Amino acid sequence: MAIEQLFDSASSVMTVVSFATFMGIVLWTFLLKRSSDFDRAAALPFADEEKDHV
Repeated sequence: MAIEQLFDSASSVMTVVSFATFMGIVLWTFLLKRSSDFDRAAALPFADEEKDHV
């Protein structure tokens, strides 16, 4: 019986940790205004094409 309670508690803790991690990623992405970093990262696949045509 005690092991079942331990697994129930661990499941609840992992749910809270997972949600907090998700919210941290959302905050880091949208609220910190990191669009310039994301714009540079989005252009990386095309960096090689510019060098090949020159």
